[in-house]
Amino acid sequence: MAGLSNFFKRLQSLFEDDITLNGNDSSMYYIKFSSLEHPAVPKDDYKKYTNTYNLMNIVLRYCQRPKLNLIKSPPNILEIIPNIHIHLNLIIKNDPYIYSSNGYFRIFIGNLEAKCLKVIRLFKENKDSIYDKASLARLKLTKHILTFSHMYYELIALSPEGSFDIDYRITKLDADGFWKENFKDKTIVSWDEFQPILKNIHYFEENCEESNCLKKTMDLTSSNYISKFEFDVFTRLFQPWSNLLDNWRVLALKHPAYGSFLTYDQVRLILSNYISKPGSYMFRLSCTQLGNWAIGYVAPNKNIYQTIPTNKSLIQALVDGYREGYYCFPNGQNDNPDLEKELNSFTQGKTVHVTEEEFEMYCSIGSTFEICKICDENEKDLRIEPCGHLICKTCLSSWQRNIIGGKNCPFCRCEIRGAEDVKIKKFQNSSGKIVK
Repeated sequence: MAGLSNFFKRLQSLFEDDITLNGNDSSMYYIKFSSLEHPAVPKDDYKKYTNTYNLMNIVLRYCQRPKLNLIKSPPNILEIIPNIHIHLNLIIKNDPYIYSSNGYFRIFIGNLEAKCLKVIRLFKENKDSIYDKASLARLKLTKHILTFSHMYYELIALSPEGSFDIDYRITKLDADGFWKENFKDKTIVSWDEFQPILKNIHYFEENCEESNCLKKTMDLTSSNYISKFEFDVFTRLFQPWSNLLDNWRVLALKHPAYGSFLTYDQVRLILSNYISKPGSYMFRLSCTQLGNWAIGYVAPNKNIYQTIPTNKSLIQALVDGYREGYYCFPNGQNDNPDLEKELNSFTQGKTVHVTEEEFEMYCSIGSTFEICKICDENEKDLRIEPCGHLICKTCLSSWQRNIIGGKNCPFCRCEIRGAEDVKIKKFQNSSGKIVK
């Protein structure tokens, strides 16, 4: 134990030339793995956790430097690292043997250590330039912070309340079926395993620039693995399943408004160059609502705003915004890509067939399957994801404006991650006639 302690003293002295804060150091958040808090953890696992926690603590102390002057808006590393620490403690408390028994958790811990070491090295090698917000070192730090943020949201999604016992549901039905058919109950698979299987369904060139770009987009935690959570996020961003990689190519590879690994503050800074050109816009992955897009744009009043489209694809949102005059100049450029072709390929919506049993059941209560059961007026035209309940657009929009419970399905209280357009096909009798 003494040897381990001496190792971290040497590590800290190696990486920390002058990690100090103005004011009272006792107010700092301190990360340390405690044997008193986790007495049942095996000896080898204790060493691993001690290593990881010490590295997190060093990263946190670097980022707490007042001279760094980090913006407190998301993603905020001064909140992310403590939140990861708290959730790790919860996981280990629930299962002291989790490191040995859970493959995903081992990969997460290894990746967390690797990312901490990269940040520590970044500070060590850029002692002065990292304090310059416009420097390359600062841009690299921001990207690392985004990665930590992705790791945190993945961890809490896959282990709610600190337990991996609950199976994570992939939002899109086709994507969920693909994962279950090929990877069964696995939570995470290596990119080398994942790549050829995805290629069988959605063709792309392996081991080339396109493959590398695809991996960078999908592998949010930069671990060389793809988790169910990351796959879920990707398939929600580039929906529908039938056009998954075509949409990815159009939006992430070719579209000039796409911003990879950007924060809202960075988007605002870029768009400030086009403040005299209303209709300029950029889009990026939302860092607080993974699986959703965030669109920043210059409004007619020359203010910069951000919106997160809900219950519609990005392609639909961009086409609607163009028609309304809000999204006309991608990254300030005059040439705005025409997305009508991509939009028309999936705006028809999936068809839901009313079965004879459903028809008879609703007839017995004086209703019909296709009528929304919230308002009892409009026809159902949306499927809530991932639970699958049907509702009309007006009612879902009204429900989601509700402060209490609006993020959950009004029928089953499952989290609402998205919604899919559907068309209800009324029941037909044996003669083929539609029964009203």
